Amino acid sequence: MDNRLTIKDIARLSGVGKSTVSRVLNNESGVSERTRERVEAVMLQQGFSPSRSARAMRGQSDKVVAIIVTRLDSLSENLAVQTMLPAFYEQGYDPIMMESQFSPEKVVEHLAMLKRRNIDGVVLFGFTGVVEDTLANWQSTLVLMARDAHGFASVCYDDTGAITQLMQRLYDQDHRHISFLGVPTSDVTTGQRRHDAYQAFCQQHSLTPVAALPGLAMKQGYDYAGRVITPETTALICATDTLALGASKYLQERRIDSVQLASVGNTPLTKFLHPEIITVDPGYAEAGRRAAEQLIAQISGKSEPLQIVIPAILT
Repeated sequence: MDNRLTIKDIARLSGVGKSTVSRVLNNESGVSERTRERVEAVMLQQGFSPSRSARAMRGQSDKVVAIIVTRLDSLSENLAVQTMLPAFYEQGYDPIMMESQFSPEKVVEHLAMLKRRNIDGVVLFGFTGVVEDTLANWQSTLVLMARDAHGFASVCYDDTGAITQLMQRLYDQDHRHISFLGVPTSDVTTGQRRHDAYQAFCQQHSLTPVAALPGLAMKQGYDYAGRVITPETTALICATDTLALGASKYLQERRIDSVQLASVGNTPLTKFLHPEIITVDPGYAEAGRRAAEQLIAQISGKSEPLQIVIPAILT
């Protein structure tokens, strides 16, 4: 077995370009099934092993699980994955990483490929559009993250509790004009549930709600901060740290220091750059660990699918 081979060598032996080999290794689209099989056959024949994940994808590991994130640059999902990996490694599992990009079609494609390769189990970061029928073949060996589905194991965050805790903290600090930046309600958890919790608190305490629901991107936090900050606003809650980072930049550029920012996330980047932001920790790290433990227990037949809710902690 020659582990000194490079991607360039595999490309030459397969009669394809280096980019094609890279797409096969990363399970990206744009490669025909016939070409993919030819490249995989060459890698297997040559004993090519560029990484633990690639080895797992070729079926050279006895215990393999997949982690399907929505996007590789997600701060919250990365925090969860960081605690999943050691839990899987400790039990002898080789994890492979995949990305759905919020595409139900990609999830279907990924799950079909994983089924063909007899992957032991899957942690799937859920999102609106992923339906239970899509997951039917994985009911006993799948854990959903951030979403729940009837009959499936899931690890969810207390979205309502997170926003309620932030609102109560601000209310206790005598803020009475609290605005909200969030995610469209088509997103059930980060979007609808967090916005509903904001609206409910405002109603219960006779506050006037001022909200915009642009999306998840930092630039959307920057672009929409000015739409929800009125002359009366003294505090702004953001549904995610990423939105809060964008809103903070907006406030800094306009030298507005009279608005207290608060957000859901408590990510290291936010705490380092902006310790003045009041944050609530949804338990991303704890959720990752619990998801890995739950999946391992299901694979080994020691647990039925459970629905787990991680409590939010005000920091």
